[in-house]
Amino acid sequence: MAILEGTKVRIPGRSRRTRGAPVNRIRLRDVLDSTGAELVRGDPELELDGVSTDTRTISAGELFLALSGPSFDGNLFADAAARGGAAALMLRRAEGEELVNPLPGPAGPAILAHPDPRRALADLGAWYRSTLSAPVVGITGSCGKTTTKNVLADLVAPIHPVVASPSSFNNDIGVPHTLFLADRETKLLAVEMGTNHPGEIAMLCRVARPTGGIITNVGASHLEGLGSLEGVAREKGDLAASLPRDGFLVLNADCRFTPEIRGRSAARVLTFSIEGEDGHRGDLDACELFFHSGGTTFRLRGLIEGEVTSPLLGTHNVQNLLAALCATIGLGLSTDEVLAGVPNLSGGRQRMERIDLPGLTIFDDSYNANPDSLRAAVRVLSGLHGYERRVLVVGDMLELGDLAAELHHQIGREAAAAGIDQLVLVGELARAAAAGALEGGLAPEQVHHVATTPEAFPTVDALLSEGDVVLVKGSRRMHLEDLVQSLVEARK
Repeated sequence: MAILEGTKVRIPGRSRRTRGAPVNRIRLRDVLDSTGAELVRGDPELELDGVSTDTRTISAGELFLALSGPSFDGNLFADAAARGGAAALMLRRAEGEELVNPLPGPAGPAILAHPDPRRALADLGAWYRSTLSAPVVGITGSCGKTTTKNVLADLVAPIHPVVASPSSFNNDIGVPHTLFLADRETKLLAVEMGTNHPGEIAMLCRVARPTGGIITNVGASHLEGLGSLEGVAREKGDLAASLPRDGFLVLNADCRFTPEIRGRSAARVLTFSIEGEDGHRGDLDACELFFHSGGTTFRLRGLIEGEVTSPLLGTHNVQNLLAALCATIGLGLSTDEVLAGVPNLSGGRQRMERIDLPGLTIFDDSYNANPDSLRAAVRVLSGLHGYERRVLVVGDMLELGDLAAELHHQIGREAAAAGIDQLVLVGELARAAAAGALEGGLAPEQVHHVATTPEAFPTVDALLSEGDVVLVKGSRRMHLEDLVQSLVEARK
């Protein structure tokens, strides 16, 4: 499935993109037809300049959808949206009810009513997707999906205009917003898809209608909602099942669920692998991995041959690069042009982001964590040489259900086995890792526990010495990026 020639653009959400052809215009009538909303007032032929769900960032001429949550009513932001220049407001109104919240006066924006503006956002996104001709690559997996999305976009952007999910816009709000970023010049959309409950991937696929897919892996993430590894595999596999016969699917040959997922897709399948003792396993393999201060050097075998040096550190980032390279093959891109972009890759903020300070190196991997991604981080830290001590800061890994204590305990043992010099555990769940670390051979003076992230800074700061390296990782809600920021500010 080749994509057409195009010009270079930057990636929305990561840097400012160049302007090309006008963005596909949305009329109010399109919103009404695609969502079933009722027009309370306004001209159905009104043209909109965009779609917003946030009054803090709304621009003049946009449609504002009043999304509500457990603790707030989106309709209460109608006045703020109007003051921000919204051309139209979609407000929540159950069937048979009146709009009870104050509305702008007769000269204000157009008003639409819908029982569920969040569902309407997905329906509008699906309609907008139908106006686009560019291939859409859906990217999911238990870990690595954001980095893989970033890598794919970075590789393709010098060759073709690309739109990629900003940050981790990977749910039923973020995916439509990603689609709205595309215009007539867009030749590829890289759309991240997340889930923590059954049915979410299938719903996102109905909105984005991917023509290609990447499933980075299946691991112990979101077990609270998905129940088991088998449940995770079924949920991720819904992406495979959604792909058209003339599309492509990229799978990890090192994942035990790959045969099952492969059987659910009619699309062309491309596999990747880190070559082990049993030799060649995927359509594209990496072997002879060497980690160094400049990143990772390795040899490609299979569909692409040759030596590659990536600035991204770690085996897991080699896997992410392999997945993205397989996708470029599925898209029909020139291998030489694609590989030219490898030296310029960036995994993104708080994803193994290296910060060099006087006397200290920090690897900020604080964006999120599950057992597989944390194991990968431990391997990276254990493979770093030339430092005085290797210090690992681990925050709670959330949404692991009944296996939470056991999985944290295992991480503690693995950190000890990896030769970590100092282990700092943050949060109540992480406490279980302390017992594992002590069982694994770390001495009590090497293992430290604090209950909260604010308490972590004085503990970590007091531990660190000249020449140390520290890696920080935990689930998103632990906000360990605050610890990183404190460490940086203390050394300015």
